[in-house]
Amino acid sequence: MKRLTLLFTIFIASMTYAQTVQDSITFDPQKQLNAAQRILSGNYGKSVTVGAYGEVTYNQPEADNGELDVQRLVLLFGYKFNDKTQFVTEVEFEHVEEVFIEQAFVNYAIAPNVSLRGGLMLVPMGIVNEFHEPTTFNGVERPAVDNAIVPTTWREIGVGVTGRFNDISLGYQAYVFNGFQSVNGTKVLGGKSGLRNGRQKGIKSTINSPNLSAKLDYYGIPGLRLGLSGYFGRTQAEDDVDMIDGSDIGIAMVGVDARYAYQRFTARGQFIHASLSDTEDYNNLYYDLATNPNEGLGSALQGWYIEAAYNLLPQEKSQRLFAFARYEQYDTHAGTDGALIKNDTYNRNDLTTGISYHVAPGVVLKGDYQFRDNAQSGADVDNRLNFGIGVWF
Repeated sequence: MKRLTLLFTIFIASMTYAQTVQDSITFDPQKQLNAAQRILSGNYGKSVTVGAYGEVTYNQPEADNGELDVQRLVLLFGYKFNDKTQFVTEVEFEHVEEVFIEQAFVNYAIAPNVSLRGGLMLVPMGIVNEFHEPTTFNGVERPAVDNAIVPTTWREIGVGVTGRFNDISLGYQAYVFNGFQSVNGTKVLGGKSGLRNGRQKGIKSTINSPNLSAKLDYYGIPGLRLGLSGYFGRTQAEDDVDMIDGSDIGIAMVGVDARYAYQRFTARGQFIHASLSDTEDYNNLYYDLATNPNEGLGSALQGWYIEAAYNLLPQEKSQRLFAFARYEQYDTHAGTDGALIKNDTYNRNDLTTGISYHVAPGVVLKGDYQFRDNAQSGADVDNRLNFGIGVWF
């Protein structure tokens, strides 16, 4: 514990002596774009656009060996066919050994405030699932709520419409997607991982029941952005068990989020609740509750966090050095049905405090310490020290 605290103190002290360089990063939530939005915005003025973002991380739990990881490297490609039609794709390398397509969609602008979109796309739920480039969030790791409750990076194949009405300061997205898979190979949905194992990611995706996803973003107050998200449908059952009770479940997920910036202060918060139906039949089909009565899928998932950050460097400087703190609470057994017993080790909370030093446009150095806990007496979770380097261009 003393060693971790000393390392973190040295890191914070060294960062406060930063020299300034020109920085074009915007921290205004009303102006900030994610990777796909930057390509689609037309700022590049070229038919072909190439970019990338990536993260190298070091995680040091208190009671275990540390881990160094090239957590992800994502290559961005965009092509502009004409003023109305564009294609965007992201090719992701995870942990230097896995390759995924994170996005691959066509965007067709049928009017200034309406675009049709189809392909492999991000599900608009919360903040980080859409804004997950390392320079857009504080902390070495993404918020745990956006891992345990919203299974970031959550993307599926679908089609829909998106746009904004600037006269009323409202952005909108509405899509039809394929849903989670009830059983993904040997992986099932459960209390430990929530819905995460069901992501199909565009890999020979099964569909027998389309799902609806929508989000509204309001940006009519200077410095403030408010979001309301919804996702409704059912998981996709395998063909040979399509008519068996418990082969699929219903999902109704809603989320609200807020981001705010004023001078050197920024803040954000998020609340997500997912209500799952037919989980009793699902657990009876895929779990042995007589042997493990608290390992099945809960009937409700819920999580929230609040975060505040302050730039320690003068406002006129182009670099940014944010000191931040984030508190989050998340529970994948927020509700249970039938013989399933609530598992309090899944009722967790994290306090993360640290710094994000934006040394140049698209380059951030991060350090933080996480105080982690759960509601189960005697089931300790190791606190953790994290360092990271993130890039985005």
